[in-house]
Amino acid sequence: MSALPATSREWHLVARPQGWPTAEDVALREVPVAELEEGQILVRNRYFSVDPYMRGRMNDVKSYLPPFQIDRPMDGGAAGEVIASRAEGYTVGDHVVHNFGWREIAVVPAAQAYHVDPALAPLSAYLGVLGMTGLTAYVGLFDTAAFREGDTVFVSGAAGAVGSQVGQLARIKGAKRVIGSAGSDEKVKLLTEEYGFDAAFNYKRGPVGEQLAAAAPEGIDVYFDNVGGDHLEAALDALTVHGRIALCGMISLYNSTEPTPAPRNLALAVIKRLRMEGLLVTDHLAERSRFVRDVAGWLASGELKHHETIVEGIEHGFGAFTGMMRGENTGKMIVALS
Repeated sequence: MSALPATSREWHLVARPQGWPTAEDVALREVPVAELEEGQILVRNRYFSVDPYMRGRMNDVKSYLPPFQIDRPMDGGAAGEVIASRAEGYTVGDHVVHNFGWREIAVVPAAQAYHVDPALAPLSAYLGVLGMTGLTAYVGLFDTAAFREGDTVFVSGAAGAVGSQVGQLARIKGAKRVIGSAGSDEKVKLLTEEYGFDAAFNYKRGPVGEQLAAAAPEGIDVYFDNVGGDHLEAALDALTVHGRIALCGMISLYNSTEPTPAPRNLALAVIKRLRMEGLLVTDHLAERSRFVRDVAGWLASGELKHHETIVEGIEHGFGAFTGMMRGENTGKMIVALS
């Protein structure tokens, strides 16, 4: 048996960003690996996830998750292999997902990990299409937005990990029309030619409201919001009476240092009797088994497609995060570790 690693590299937050995070706000450090205690497992991470919500945790503000601590490792979704165990139900060689990412080696309380099957799907998929982003799309569309067959659905940030899955799930379940916005012509082409969206537009090529009106002349019934700002304002204009909005994220605002004016038409929520509900995937973990069963079936049949943008090497982890914030990824952005 090979010796267990004595040290691990991990990304620490060293300063609170002002606006866009910079390299001066973080540090990649080598630290000792702690001895396992009863009920813990030692995991060699193979992949970790970088996600928009992590930007909010860099701020020292009260939210649904505590902020990252200064001079401590950041965390987030990760998938890896158990290399030592002092916990019942976990043995060396098991594959698990947990929330101690941004590092090579993780000491994980077994109660905060769960088994995954790399024979069912590649390990990285459990951080994306079969992971929290996929579950977010699934419960956000079907539960929060109360999707119904025949709905017209608009998804912002539609080429991202969550948005691309929302649009495809709506199509699979019988949407009348699925529309997406993205930040490049290449991503627009991906949405219509591979993911099966009925229409898509590049939000950088003109006002969102005008492009959405052209793509959905009869209006929309559901808006899945990943962007906020002008996208939310445009969706409020386009929504039909009794339309529904799932508020998943507002990435356009995360690095703003000044208040943003949009949406300026929120009164339409009253006039149209709209339902607008925020979404946190952690409220829906009980749906995980149903979600994996359904989505694994759609993946196997070819009805659901997904992309991953893989960045190799922990040393490129922070660059992967800022790249994701700028929309450089197609599908889920993941950091692979050797």
